[in-house]
Amino acid sequence: MLFRNDRKDDKDKEAGGLATVPLLPLRDIIVFPHMVVPLFVGRQRSIRALEEATQKQGPIFLSSQKDAKTNEPTENDIYRIGVLGNIVQMLKLPDGTVKVLIEGKKRAKVERFVSHPDFFLVEVEEVAEVVERNTEVEALIREVHSTFENYVKLKKKIPPEMVMSVSSIDDPARLADTIVAHLGIKLEDRQNLLEALNAAERLEKVLGHMRAEIEILEVERRIRSRVKKQMERSQKEYYLNEQMRAIQKELGEKDEFKNEIQEIEEKIKQKKLSAEARDKVEKELKKLKMMSPMSAEATVVRNYVDWILSLPWNEFTDDKLDIKEAEKVLEDDHYGLEKVKQRILEYLAVQSLVGKMKGPILCLVGPPGVGKTSLGRSIARATGRKFVRVSLGGVRDEAEIRGHRRTYIGALPGKIVQSMKKAGSSNPVFLMDEVDKMSTDFRGDPSSALLEVLDPEQNFAFNDHYLDLDYDLSKVMFITTANTLDRIPRPLQDRMEIIRIAGYTELEKLNIAKKYLVGKQREANGLTPENIAFTDNAILGLVRYYTKEAGVRNLDRELASICRKVAVEVVKNDKNSKIQVGGKSLHKYLGPVKYRYGKVDAEQRIGVTTGLAWTELGGELLATEVTIMPGKGQLIITGKLGDVMQESAQAAMSYVRSRAEELGLERDFYQKVDVHIHVPEGSIPKDGPSAGITMATSLVSALTRIAVRHDLAMTGEITLRGRILPIGGLKEKVLAAHRGGIKTVLVPEENQKDIEEIPVTILKTVEIVPVSHMDEVLKKALLMDDPDSLFKRKREPAETKEESPAFDEKDEEHPRADILPQ
Repeated sequence: MLFRNDRKDDKDKEAGGLATVPLLPLRDIIVFPHMVVPLFVGRQRSIRALEEATQKQGPIFLSSQKDAKTNEPTENDIYRIGVLGNIVQMLKLPDGTVKVLIEGKKRAKVERFVSHPDFFLVEVEEVAEVVERNTEVEALIREVHSTFENYVKLKKKIPPEMVMSVSSIDDPARLADTIVAHLGIKLEDRQNLLEALNAAERLEKVLGHMRAEIEILEVERRIRSRVKKQMERSQKEYYLNEQMRAIQKELGEKDEFKNEIQEIEEKIKQKKLSAEARDKVEKELKKLKMMSPMSAEATVVRNYVDWILSLPWNEFTDDKLDIKEAEKVLEDDHYGLEKVKQRILEYLAVQSLVGKMKGPILCLVGPPGVGKTSLGRSIARATGRKFVRVSLGGVRDEAEIRGHRRTYIGALPGKIVQSMKKAGSSNPVFLMDEVDKMSTDFRGDPSSALLEVLDPEQNFAFNDHYLDLDYDLSKVMFITTANTLDRIPRPLQDRMEIIRIAGYTELEKLNIAKKYLVGKQREANGLTPENIAFTDNAILGLVRYYTKEAGVRNLDRELASICRKVAVEVVKNDKNSKIQVGGKSLHKYLGPVKYRYGKVDAEQRIGVTTGLAWTELGGELLATEVTIMPGKGQLIITGKLGDVMQESAQAAMSYVRSRAEELGLERDFYQKVDVHIHVPEGSIPKDGPSAGITMATSLVSALTRIAVRHDLAMTGEITLRGRILPIGGLKEKVLAAHRGGIKTVLVPEENQKDIEEIPVTILKTVEIVPVSHMDEVLKKALLMDDPDSLFKRKREPAETKEESPAFDEKDEEHPRADILPQ
């Protein structure tokens, strides 16, 4: 609410008479006559005094407190001489305080405090001022005008317009009161000026204060000018540092830079540095001593020295050479993975016999989710070494591996040296994850930089660009992981011992879930063994119908999903309730099944053969379809096949044409029909030669109208003469066949050596048949009472085109001519 006092000056009271008015005690400010000031009032007694003055439209007495910190002043805490003032405006603020604009009018003196419960009420008497006008006073006024003009030039905070305003005042009393408001003097000095009743004396005091202020301002200007000249001669940081050192010297403080140098020297003495590293760091320290601590180059040298001293030089952890204990740790952490475990135990055995041995460099290759990354941590625990991991996925800059040279701003060592610092020992287990995901661009090839790191004959003197020192990596146990070898350059493959990790079997997944995954997810979701239990059928149901993978990552997610839903039931019902998850309850928690399992076609189909493919995710079943249509001999290939796979289809067609007579086909059958070869799931790119015999079998089946066995799958590369060449990824392919319910798998004869890697439990349910020629494949795959009769068939002369076995238009007699009963 806004109050205005629009009255004229009160002339009712006689000069020199007593007047009873409310008193407003001020803090840290003194109001002079002719001065208009805004005040924020928060004390209740002061607010009531303002309201009283406003209500009666009378003056209010303004006097300052002797101590500004006093919240509840008494009579003795307030100066006796102050100013009578008028309230110009008053505004109440939302927080309860009041903003008031007050104009000082005349000096007055408190004669007596009148008792009042709500605010200070005083009897005041106006004080008469002594104003003389003579030559001396006129000279003083001129001097004050001139000095104030100089003062304003030095004091940048005062607006220049104030000079014009002050120069127009020729009354000595008002001139002194106006100027004092712009002087930075103490409260006591201001009060003394207020109490000075002789205008000439007061003006003389103001002149003295003004000259003192001018002297201080000139000294400040000289200091600024001197510092500016010094800054022009040298760097700003240098002078700031010199000032800091001078202050520290005056205060008796220690020189921090010297202490830092001493600490570095102590570290150098205690550190087991190589001869080259010690020589280098001592030279850098000598340079550092000669530099200014605040210079940019000193920071670079200090960082370089810190990096050298923070690295582990000849600091080794002791290997745990107890083979039985290491084997127990590996078995506790991972199920299966026998090859990797055996290789680690071999290393520890040799280490215990020889004493000194270079660290092995292993490359674990396998589909996602089989435990490659977690195996590295387990190996570190088994060997008693420290573990450090670096992800190389997406790395495309060679400097990420070898570091930047120190000439660059913000240069740092590469990931190898940074990880060694993090490990804190010279012989950690160093896991390089996703080594096949590195890429190359104009900044360099990081895989080429790894050639030195992963070469046992070179890595004893690995040279990082930032350090520019030889660092010994020969005792590090390097483990790299990859999903496929195709993207790893051959020279890099040659430096690593490659261990393939295939997908898990159903039995292995069941054991992994029971031993590791169920307990982990139960704990992660706040459940106890009393709250939830999984039957073997439930876990097998998850493996078969809700996941389709080589590893166990999705199985872990599905178990987590069930645990979360069970947690909701436990919280809703009873925390002591026990829920058993069986095979039949999976639909309740996870919904409909996501994948088919063990449901091979119940019917034998013509022109459809089941093949086997290898992907980064493991093995897959890959059906190949062939259909024959009237045409002019065109070979149509669809299914987003790569160049190699298309060439395999052409090779299969050439084989069939070369065997046309033996198969009972016309020699020119291909000129009368169009052949369409299709591999389903057309949006997925496919390539590779291992589908050659699958395509050839589908072609023969479609042309001879003989169905292919539905429970049989095959893999192998075909030549024009029908020979079958070996393929890769046999274990993953056979595991995929087992998951799909296949009973027989035809494999190249030269892959017999790989059958040993297939688990015995799989070989009990899947029959592996080695074949060396396409004729053997057809005899095994095509449904015939006498397989040997396939190549003894003679082509009967056909009277009409309709009787051609390659294309029979009388299929209306056999509604399902492309399907034969099992």
